[in-house]
Amino acid sequence: MPDGATLPQTPATLGEKPRRRRWVSPLLRRILLMNALPPALLAAALLYLDQYQNGLLAADVEALRTQARIYAGAIGEAAVRVENDRAILVPELARPLLRRLVEPSANTQARIFDITGLVVADSRVREGSGGTVVAEPLPPPAQRSVLSTSLSGLYERLLRLLPRNARTSVVVDTANDADSFDWQPALGPDRREELRMALEGGVTPYIRRTPEGRLLVSVAEPARRGGQSVGIMLLTREAREVDQRLFEIRLSVLALFLLALALTTALSLYLAQTLASPILRLATAAADMRQGKGRQGSVPEDVLARRDEIGILARDLQRAARDLWARIDANERFAADVAHELKNPLTSVRSAIETLRRIEDTNAQKRLLEIIANDVTRMDRLIGDIADASRVDAELSRTVPEPVDVSMILSVLAELHNTTRKDHDPTIVPELPEGPLMALAVEDRLVQVIRNLIGNALSFSPPEGRVWLRGRAVGQEIEIQVEDEGPGIPEAKLSGIFDRFYTERPQGERFGNHSGLGLSISKQIVEGLRGRISADNRRDAEGKVLGARFVVRLPQG
Repeated sequence: MPDGATLPQTPATLGEKPRRRRWVSPLLRRILLMNALPPALLAAALLYLDQYQNGLLAADVEALRTQARIYAGAIGEAAVRVENDRAILVPELARPLLRRLVEPSANTQARIFDITGLVVADSRVREGSGGTVVAEPLPPPAQRSVLSTSLSGLYERLLRLLPRNARTSVVVDTANDADSFDWQPALGPDRREELRMALEGGVTPYIRRTPEGRLLVSVAEPARRGGQSVGIMLLTREAREVDQRLFEIRLSVLALFLLALALTTALSLYLAQTLASPILRLATAAADMRQGKGRQGSVPEDVLARRDEIGILARDLQRAARDLWARIDANERFAADVAHELKNPLTSVRSAIETLRRIEDTNAQKRLLEIIANDVTRMDRLIGDIADASRVDAELSRTVPEPVDVSMILSVLAELHNTTRKDHDPTIVPELPEGPLMALAVEDRLVQVIRNLIGNALSFSPPEGRVWLRGRAVGQEIEIQVEDEGPGIPEAKLSGIFDRFYTERPQGERFGNHSGLGLSISKQIVEGLRGRISADNRRDAEGKVLGARFVVRLPQG
């Protein structure tokens, strides 16, 4: 009967489906949502407010331009005299007419310039008693609340952070240059060009905010008589309705910002519950495992049930803990088994030595010395096999399996045995397909496994018996079979055939020739190569045992 031993199966030694990589993980989606949603809402509000302000100002400019054209047409018809077919603007007629035109518009100021750029009439300048000149500026700006001022300032600062070409606002901030839209004396080349464009109706609207906080809109339109320009109508109006509407929208933006802030806070708390808390619980579970608690696993069930990366980490931690405890238990059992297996020959040696000291019979002394030599040989073989078993895991963890031709290995081993066998020894019969059988393995260790199986089969085969070596591809695996014509494996011992230090000697074989670790090491090697090994009996049609069969399956290379 063959010898063998095994390590307990753990979840790590069982085949598991490889995890499919996720391009967008659940945690990544949550983080992106938390970081992107509030800024997106705020950016949308800012862009909307910017476009809304542009729309209000464009409508106000268009209405003011229409009003300026009406005033310029009235001035060109009623405040002009014609001399030598040339229309000339008459200030005395233009001033009262301009005041009457502008009087219904409380927040509007109109000025008329002649073709040289000098002020001819101003709706806010009146003649008082005794010929005095009284200036009536635009009504003072409405008192803005601290909240309104703060919101406006915050909005302007945020707007300045945007790239210049991304802002389509027509507002020109000239807080320190409120009276620059003028044609007073000291006409330079630039001002003359501006005057010429205004007389042709080509000056663009001028929008500015004064240091007092007024939003002023100015347009210039030429005053014509019979197709001839006689002056320029400059109309300025305070856009109070625009400011009021913008303030209302800014309140909405503030509310949206607070909503975004609340969403950010809520999402942060959500992430803290879904990320930080489970990670801390996993750290606590790991600490418990390190202290020897939670032998069966101390990871909370709700964390194990998660379907994201934290759940994967929790399940891996649980498996690692169970594998570690299984390895510790296996090492403890292995140490106990080693102590037991070494104790027997040591006890025999000690007893033989003590007896040797007391007897003088030469033949008895020779027998005792032979017993001592056999026990020493047994211990040497046992220690060698134990050392080999302890090196297998470490060696396989450092070695990358490569494609190995199983068919060639089986052929070489069969030929080597058949060439060197003695008379009446069993014969090895290889049954292999044509061509290579490539398996992922470490060649030296795979040869060791096949040698162990062949050695067991030969030791239980009758004289001039046969041992079959078969290899074939089965799906994505390579299958190796070693069959003999021996007595087979007792049914009660099939489950323990791969246990450590399990041994069943063939009839007539001397005790101590087997350490009981051969099949155990073979199983350890095969599972380290991500394969499987099993044992059963060959039977005929009537169920009679014809011999033992060992099957090894390895991943195809």
